Amino acid sequence: MDKTIRRYLDFITRNKTERECVRSIVRLCEEVGYKNLMSQDVLNPGDKVYADIYGKSVILFQIGTDPIDKGLNILGAHLDSPRLDFKMKPLYESKGIVYFNTHYYGGIKKYQWLSHPLAIHGSVFRKNGEEVRLAIGEDDDDYTFAISDILPHIAQEQMKKTASEFVDGEDLDLVIGLNETDEKDAGKKAILELLEKKYGIAEDDFLSADLEIVPAGKAKLLGLRGDMVFGYGQDDRVCAFTSLEAMLEQRADNLRTTCCILTDKEEVGSTGATGMNSLMLENVLSEVIERLGGYDGLTVRRALRNSYMLSSDVNSAYDPLNANLYDEDNSSKLGGGVVFNKYTGSRGKSGASDANPEFIALLRSTMDKAGVKFQMAEMAKVDVGGGGTIAKFAAFYGMQVIDAGVAVLSMHAPWEITSTSDVLSAKNCYKAFLAIEK
Repeated sequence: MDKTIRRYLDFITRNKTERECVRSIVRLCEEVGYKNLMSQDVLNPGDKVYADIYGKSVILFQIGTDPIDKGLNILGAHLDSPRLDFKMKPLYESKGIVYFNTHYYGGIKKYQWLSHPLAIHGSVFRKNGEEVRLAIGEDDDDYTFAISDILPHIAQEQMKKTASEFVDGEDLDLVIGLNETDEKDAGKKAILELLEKKYGIAEDDFLSADLEIVPAGKAKLLGLRGDMVFGYGQDDRVCAFTSLEAMLEQRADNLRTTCCILTDKEEVGSTGATGMNSLMLENVLSEVIERLGGYDGLTVRRALRNSYMLSSDVNSAYDPLNANLYDEDNSSKLGGGVVFNKYTGSRGKSGASDANPEFIALLRSTMDKAGVKFQMAEMAKVDVGGGGTIAKFAAFYGMQVIDAGVAVLSMHAPWEITSTSDVLSAKNCYKAFLAIEK
C-alpha cells in the first residue's frame, strides 16, 4: 500500500471530530518545525507558523521571500463532517431504555444512521475549565452504541413515508443502556454513576460539552484490488489531509508565502468564530504581517486581493446506478484525478463562486507541467440541486479562487467512497499549486 494512503487511512480513522483533527495537525506541524504564531515576535522568510483557533480550526503559514502584499498561495479545506451532536441535556430514560438525546449536524439522510455501530467522540469541560476527552466505542473489545429501527413486520406505516419523513430528527436518539429493575430512572442513575466513576463527569457537565456521535470503526480499502477508500468523514478530510501533506512537504525557498486553512463549520454555512465566514483568516494574517515588520491595513488588503486559493473541497462522483442525475460529460469520475469546479452552487449557480478563466488557465498550465491528472466537473444536472463551499468567502476578499478536490461516491453517508489514485492526485495538485510563483 502506498505510504500516503496508509497515513490517510490512519488519519481519518483516528480523527473523527474537528478537535481531534486540530490536535493531530498541530502535532504533525510541530514535528517538522512549525511554531505557534503567538509565541513568535518576528517572522522572516522560511519561517513556519500555525494558529490554533479555539481548538477547532487551524491556519498554517510558510513565509516566502517575496513581500507578502504580492499575495499568498492558499489551500483551504474543512475539518467538520455530517454527524449527530449531543443536546445540552442529553441523558434520559424512557420505559426501561436509557438514551442520549441528539441534534443532527449538516446535511444527512437521517435513515442512514439507524442500526449501525456508533461511537462518541469529543470533549467535556468541567466548571473549573478542565477538559475531559472521550472516544468511546472504537476499540475492538469496547462496547458500541446504536439508534434503533422498527422491524419490517410492523413497519407498514413507516414504509409509506418518503425518505425525508422516514425518521424524525427528534427520534435519532442513541441507545446507551437499560433499566432492568422496577425502580424509576434506575438505568439513568446507573449511567450517571458510571460516568462519574470512569470519567469524572457529572450530569450538569454536559452543559459545557462538545460531544459528537460518529460511525464506529476503521477506514478501510474497498474493492478486490484495494483501489478505493471506504471511511467516515472523507468530505472533507480527504482534502484537509492532502492539503496538510502538501503544505508540510513543500520546499523551503518559495517566493510566495503559502498558507493552509483547515476550518470548521462548513457543513452548516461556515458560520461562527471558527468558520470561514468570519474574520478568522483576516485576523490571523494581520498577526503575521505585524511580525513581518508592522501591521498595516492596506498590506492586509493587498495580500488578500493578490492571493490565489484552491478551495479544497470534494465533488460528487458520477454514479452509474443513478446516471439520470448527472450530465456525464460534465461529471467527475472516481479515478479521474483531482476535480476542478469552475462553480458550485445550486441550480442557477445560487451561492456559487464562479472562478475566472484566466486563473483556470494558469492552473491548467501548472497541472500539465507537474504531470498532475485532473478533471473539470459540476456536481450534477442543472436542476437537480447542488451545494456550496468556502470559496465564496475567500472570493469576498477579491482573491482568485476555485474549488479543487476529490470525487466522492455516497457523499454525506456515514461511510463514503473515494479513489486511492484521486487522493494521490489531490496531494500532487496541491503541492504544484503551492509552488506557483506568478
